[in-house]
Amino acid sequence: MFLRIQNISSKKLIGLRLEMSLAEDRTMELWRSFMPRRKEINALNTMLFSLQVYLQNHDHSNLSSHFTKWALAEVEDFDNIPKEMQTFLLPEGKYAVFLHKGSPSEGYKTFQFIFGSWLPNSGYEIDNRPHFEILGEKYKNNSPDSEEEIWVPIK
Repeated sequence: MFLRIQNISSKKLIGLRLEMSLAEDRTMELWRSFMPRRKEINALNTMLFSLQVYLQNHDHSNLSSHFTKWALAEVEDFDNIPKEMQTFLLPEGKYAVFLHKGSPSEGYKTFQFIFGSWLPNSGYEIDNRPHFEILGEKYKNNSPDSEEEIWVPIK
């Protein structure tokens, strides 16, 4: 599951966002509105970002804790922003990168490993920056053969 520690430079992203909690998960609604319009974005590549912005004291164990979720594509600049879409500047920083294989419904197992096993034994702690998943060429929505990278901000 654990792949690597990686520093990234800042990234310019464009997409849509929704406020939600795990108890009131609106992820499907967000991606249903984004996917038909993704071709309107002059993206650098085919990778998509599923990104979460948490408040500094976010309680990951509280299913009612609200956060902002984004569906995004990376761009070179913010010169052409499609109507009703927004920009997001992902700050540079250090990330622990994990590979999740399987359907999204099995994702909780990967997150249990990250936060319950890997993180407490890693010597790192969570940094107050966005968390995200990269949905690349091997991502297959709701398929047991799907693969995605999970990026956790660390310090």
